[in-house]
This record gives sequence, C-alpha cells and structure tokens, in this order.
Amino acid sequence: MNRGARRPDGRPYARDATAPEGLPGSGLPPGTGGTGGGARPRLLVLRALGLGDLLAGVPALRALRRAFPGYETVLAAPGQLAAPAAASGAVDTLLPASAPGRAVPRALGWSGPPPEVAVDLHGNGPPSHLLLQRLAPGRLLAFAHTGTPDIEGPVWRHDEHERARWCRLLQWYGIPADPDDVRLAEPRTPSPAPGAIVVHPGADSGSRRWPAERYAVVVRALRRRGHRVVLTGGPGEDELLERVAPRDGDVFGGGLPFERLSALFAGAAAVVSGDTGMAHLAVAYGTPSVTLFGPVSPRLWGPPPGTRHVALWHPGPPGDPHGEEPDPQLLRIQPDDVLKALSGHPEVPGP
Repeated sequence: MNRGARRPDGRPYARDATAPEGLPGSGLPPGTGGTGGGARPRLLVLRALGLGDLLAGVPALRALRRAFPGYETVLAAPGQLAAPAAASGAVDTLLPASAPGRAVPRALGWSGPPPEVAVDLHGNGPPSHLLLQRLAPGRLLAFAHTGTPDIEGPVWRHDEHERARWCRLLQWYGIPADPDDVRLAEPRTPSPAPGAIVVHPGADSGSRRWPAERYAVVVRALRRRGHRVVLTGGPGEDELLERVAPRDGDVFGGGLPFERLSALFAGAAAVVSGDTGMAHLAVAYGTPSVTLFGPVSPRLWGPPPGTRHVALWHPGPPGDPHGEEPDPQLLRIQPDDVLKALSGHPEVPGP
C-alpha cells in the first residue's frame, strides 16, 4: 500500500478488503467484503488504448490478478479488445471505453457500487485520475501528479519502458510485478498459414509506417528464397496491401478476427512489422520477429531482450509517433537490413 495513502476525499484508508492479502492494510481474506450480498468485490483498471498498449499492460494486469485473486477484474478498454483481454487470463469483464487518439474517455459506463480498487494504467495526470476518482473507488492506484495532489503515488518517468513503467507503479504500492510476463496461451484455432513469414506493413500513424515499396522488396526477396509470405492488414489498409503485393492471394486484409489473427501469429515462422500492436502480438506468442522502429526508441517500446526478437533502430533524436509522414529514423532502415536480420535469425528456417 502507498505510504500514508489517502482516499480521494482525503481520509486515510481503513484496514479493509481494498488491499490484497499480504499487503499493508489488508484486514480480510481476498474475495470477502466490499460489495455485500455474496458478490465479488470489483477492481477497475483503466487502459482505454490499442492492442499494443493492452499487450504491454499484460504484466501489470497479471500482477493485479495475483494480488487480488478474489476480485472481479474489470478492464475499461475499447470493445474490440475483448478477445485479447480474455486471452491474457487476467481480465473477467471488459467495460467498453475509448477516445480519439490516445485521449482519456470522457466518461465510463460503470454501474453498481463504486469499485473497491481502481488502477490507472492509462495516463499520468488529472484527466485519467479524475475520471476514476469520479467513481469514488475505495482505493486508487496511480502515478503522482501536481494536478491531483491527493494521490500519493510514484513519480512518472519519461525514459522508462512501457512494460516496466506500469510494473513499477504496482511495485510502489507493494504489488510484485514482472515486466517480462508477456506470453499468452497458445490459441485453440489452427493457423490459416502455418510456418509462413507474416509481414504487417500497416501502422496507426504515418510516422511509424515504413514505405510500402520497401516492404514489397522484402516480400519478393523472401519468396525468391522459397519462403511462404503472407500479408496482414487492418480495416482500411487494403490499398496499402495492394501496393506491397499486387494481386496476391496470400493476403489477410480487413482485420482478421482475433482468434484467427492470434493463430496466424502463433504459428508463423517469423513476423516483420513496424512498431505496432502486431509486434507485441508476436512477442506475446514467442514468435521470432523483426520490428522496425522509427520515431520511438525500442528502449521505450521494444521487445524483451534475447535472440528471438530483433529491433531495427538507428539512434537519433526522437520524433512524433503520431506524425503523418515516415519518420527520418525509420527511413534509415533499408530492405537489406530486414533481410539480413531474418537470415541471421537463429530460429527462422532457411529457404
């Protein structure tokens, strides 16, 4: 529990079921008290962002599951993330919540009694803090900010890896968390292209989108070497896929349902993509990957260390991760860099 922590109204926390077993302030065993009538107490987690953000938050979500085993974990996130949230094994209920870009939702459709515990895994300032405080949770875990001085949490650091950041938040409150706890259980659905190299050329912003012409060079070279290469794309990316591989039958466009997408990535020989949610999905299934980084360093969003995942990056000044044009650092990566990374990858089969 945070040192000298107080409720949003300024009162100190009581010794009740709002703290997990084994932590300071815990007076009841997990799963008892809080809501009454036999219902489980509820823990609300705010992370209303994209797929990559959700997957980067899995270590923190699992830490919360272990710390509050008797609670119903409710995740406030976009509705389309219900399947990957369930695949994490750390979420019971998804509360649909979203906002344009990376903004904070204006409201949450929460019903019933206030959550016993609320956790801000979304941001570090008043917009997300106040959104949760309006629900009057029994306990709020969040980073400290001068705009919400009643929250006593750890200091936000801008130079911290995303997975480590949220684990450090929980550790400050006495909750053990492992930033490398990222793996998802194997999908039950068979892969639509087992053993293929998956290339995902899309990205949410132009600054993280490597040119289609360069992806096309990589795809043609891999096929000449005898590899099966399949392309994936989200809604609205069909034109991009056509530019990479015109009139190609091995294309999964339009946004595959998560069950098929996860099976494809889990069964792939390797994944090539930009700094997107698909790169995190490859990591989640332990699939060898080559990720192209541009405006943001892999030190902040890259894969765990090791030989299975290669992060291509030319160090330089940080750029705008939401810009419209490809970032200069990203453009320094050439097709030969990608092909060399795949050829030298110990886990990618040769032609």
